[in-house]
Amino acid sequence: MKRILILTTGFGEGHNAAARGVRAGLVKIADGSVEIETRDLLAETYPVWFKLISRAYLGIVDHLPGVWGAFYDWLEKKGDFDRQLRKYTRLRQQLARVLERFQPDIIVSVFPPYPYLVDQVLGQNRQCRSIAIVTDSITVNEIWYRSGADYFCVPNEQSAKIVRAGGVVPGRIKTFGFPVSPLFAEINEHREWPVRSRPRVLYMINAGTRRAPALVKALLNQNIDLTVTVGRNEQLRRAVEAVVPNGKAEILGWTNELPRMLCASHLLIGKAGGATVQETIAAGCPMIINHIVSGQEEGNATLIEQTHSGVIARSNDQVIAQVDRAFANDAKQWREWAANISQLSRPRASLDIAEFLMAL
Repeated sequence: MKRILILTTGFGEGHNAAARGVRAGLVKIADGSVEIETRDLLAETYPVWFKLISRAYLGIVDHLPGVWGAFYDWLEKKGDFDRQLRKYTRLRQQLARVLERFQPDIIVSVFPPYPYLVDQVLGQNRQCRSIAIVTDSITVNEIWYRSGADYFCVPNEQSAKIVRAGGVVPGRIKTFGFPVSPLFAEINEHREWPVRSRPRVLYMINAGTRRAPALVKALLNQNIDLTVTVGRNEQLRRAVEAVVPNGKAEILGWTNELPRMLCASHLLIGKAGGATVQETIAAGCPMIINHIVSGQEEGNATLIEQTHSGVIARSNDQVIAQVDRAFANDAKQWREWAANISQLSRPRASLDIAEFLMAL
C-alpha cells in the first residue's frame, strides 16, 4: 500500500482547500490502496505562536492588505529561503518525527516552505518523492519553485510559464489545475441563462467585512436572487441580518455546499483568494472581485481579468455597476464572461493529480 503525506497550513484557506482536494481525489481514485496522512506542521510545532500569527494574518489581509503585499515582495527579494528556514529547528524535528513514524512514499506540500524542510531532513538522496502543489496564479513567488521538489503542480498555463521562466525544466512542471473538490467534476447543476430566470448571485464575505453590510443592502435593490455567506463570523452575520428584510436574501454561515452553490450561481462576488478563484473557475461561474491581498492574490485577480472571465470592482458602487452591466442587454456581458471562464475550467484537477501521484 502506498503512503502519501500531505503537508498543509492554516494561513488563509487556499492551502487547506488544496490539501483537502488532493486527499479527496486520492480517496476517490485509489480505492483503498493508499494510506493518507494530512499534517499542519506549523500548528503542531508552534501552537500558541501559530494561533496569534493566524489571527494577525486575517486582520492584515482584511484591513491592511498592502502591508502583506510589502512582506510578500520582501520575501521574494530576500531569496535565501533555505538558509532562513534552517533557523526553525523545532519544525525540522517535528517533520523528522512524522517521517520516521509514517515512512511516506510521497510527500505532497501545499505550503511553499515545506519542500525545503523535507530536503533538510532527508537530504538530496531521499528515497521518497517530493511534490509541490502551487496554489497561486501568475504572481508566483520564487519560494514556490526554488526547492528541490521533484515536481511542481501548477493551476494553469499562465503560472507554468512563470515557473519555466524561473529556470525549472518543463518536465518537472505539471499543469493539472488547482485541486478543487472532486464534487465539481460530479455536479451537473442546470444553470439557466439569467434572461430566462432571475440571476442568482452569491456574495462570499471573507474580507472587507466593514463595508459588506452596505454592499448587501445595495444588492437587495437589484433584480437578483441573492445568497450571502459569512463563514463562522457571528458578528458579521448579525450585521448582515440587520440590513436584510425577512426573505429578501439567504444568509448562510459555514457550509460544505459551496461546490453546488457555485455551480448553480450565475455570478460570484468575493475576494481573490486562491481557493475562491479556482473554485469559481471550476464551476464556470464568472466573478466580480471586490478585495485583493497585494502580492499573493494579485495574480489570481489578473487571471480573471486577463481572460475576461469577470472583473475587478474594488468599491461597493463599482460592484453594483458591474452587476447591472453583467445582466443588461440580454445578459451580453455575462454570456461573454461565462464562455471565457468555461475554457479555463478544470473540475477534474484533484482526480488528475491523484492519478499522477498513484502512478509515481
